[in-house]
Amino acid sequence: MTASIPIAAPEERVLILDFGSQYAQLIARRVREAGVYSLLVRPDLSAAEVAAQKPAGIILSGGPSSVTDAGAPRCDPAIFSLGIPVLGVCYGMQLTAHTLGSLVEGAKSREYGRAQIDLVAESELLHGIPAHATVWMSHGDQVRELPLGFRVLASTPTCPFAAVADPSRHLYGVQFHPEVTHTPHGMEILRNFLFRVCRCRGSWRMADFVDTECARIRARVGSSRVLCGLSGGVDSSVVAALLHKAIGRQLVCIFVDNGLLRANERDLVESTFRDHFDIDLRVIDAGREFLGDLAGIEEPQEKRRRIGHRFIDVFKHAAKGIEGDVRFLAQGTLYPDVIESGQGHAGTAANIKLHHNVGGLPEDLGFELVEPLRSLFKDEVRQLGEVLGLPAHIVWRHPFPGPGLAVRCLGEVREDRLRILRDCDEILLEEIVAADLYRKTDQVFAVLLPIRSVGVMGDGRTYDSVVALRAVTTQDFMTADWARLPHEVLATVSSRLINEVKGVNRVVYDISSKPPATIEWE
Repeated sequence: MTASIPIAAPEERVLILDFGSQYAQLIARRVREAGVYSLLVRPDLSAAEVAAQKPAGIILSGGPSSVTDAGAPRCDPAIFSLGIPVLGVCYGMQLTAHTLGSLVEGAKSREYGRAQIDLVAESELLHGIPAHATVWMSHGDQVRELPLGFRVLASTPTCPFAAVADPSRHLYGVQFHPEVTHTPHGMEILRNFLFRVCRCRGSWRMADFVDTECARIRARVGSSRVLCGLSGGVDSSVVAALLHKAIGRQLVCIFVDNGLLRANERDLVESTFRDHFDIDLRVIDAGREFLGDLAGIEEPQEKRRRIGHRFIDVFKHAAKGIEGDVRFLAQGTLYPDVIESGQGHAGTAANIKLHHNVGGLPEDLGFELVEPLRSLFKDEVRQLGEVLGLPAHIVWRHPFPGPGLAVRCLGEVREDRLRILRDCDEILLEEIVAADLYRKTDQVFAVLLPIRSVGVMGDGRTYDSVVALRAVTTQDFMTADWARLPHEVLATVSSRLINEVKGVNRVVYDISSKPPATIEWE
């Protein structure tokens, strides 16, 4: 499934053909950071479909396949004859050579990690790059001979064709990954491709996205009304602000108090969106229904599925009382949600977890979906929120899962366990803010584990709950590292949780990175 191309999309844009690389989304982000609008698209688009988008350039991503495999993903060979500049990255370079009739074979040993390239020729692509530069390699195949018209730009002792070009046809290839931070001059290489090869102006900004998306929303919605499920998190808040700008009072926001919220969540949402934006906000008390659905349920995917279904039932019921033609349901789906739900562009992404806003929805939904953030990453959503004038305490809020505390309450979800988790979450965030760590971390939360442990309080034996603390840093939430919180902060949090939250006698800290772990535990 590919991201839909916005109506009246920016005139200057680059298409990225996604061959299943774990870094394809990172390429898209890097291009946008340079001020050029980018779109991830299916790798099998025809040359005519590509040409119709009038891109300034085309980037072929890496991928896990070998071009010599029978089922390996391919692109339309005619793409290389369009006269549009093409940059092949890793698999994309190998595919370019293979498609143009050259030999690609398995290397003697897989090359993974840092390597040093030596520049052997001047070029627009590597302009200003040091003669000896560090790059990040990750490949098992190599190009063994160059297509007619190509020349070598850079090499390594084990990779003679580390960077190649046919300037007359505007075709370029690099065996390494310029998009990752492990390639120090990678952004310069991408900028060279965008500005020296593709002749881009780099004038795209998030404000352009606002204008483009508002036009797309108005064209699609017409005079109909749109329901927006408002949770108070960054994503749904930005969706609400964007829709309000696009269609004004045609928007109706539904805030569902599902009994799975953080402390004071309802008050924050009501004050922000009724007072700050004057949005038509309807608040629904449905905690009893949600908790009833979750009674006795421990399996994470089933929790998400039931919560997703209940949300839809609530929306359907709420829509009956709203005047006008209510046809659309808006959601804050982001690109990482799409990828993790196995709906990536190349169809190669694994289904890691079921997001209630991209999977598990009943077929008789009754609404058409509006997902204006579907092609954006979290950092871009925050930029969008600032452009739209959302207050900083909303824009910079840490993410909170759609299913709420249900997926941080491992095991059965009950009122007594939610009380423990809610109190722990509030204390943890208080201390993170007090230590000036909130903006230095990207997601911090507590998890109530489905186990108990022995402890001693005073002179008595306890047998109470275990709470795990999770804090991560990340750029795009596709990958994340555990945050190195100061020991004194962890000690203060642990002491407060055990002394102030009845039912907790042990605190542990999660030091897992993503991958292999996910950020949330469920």
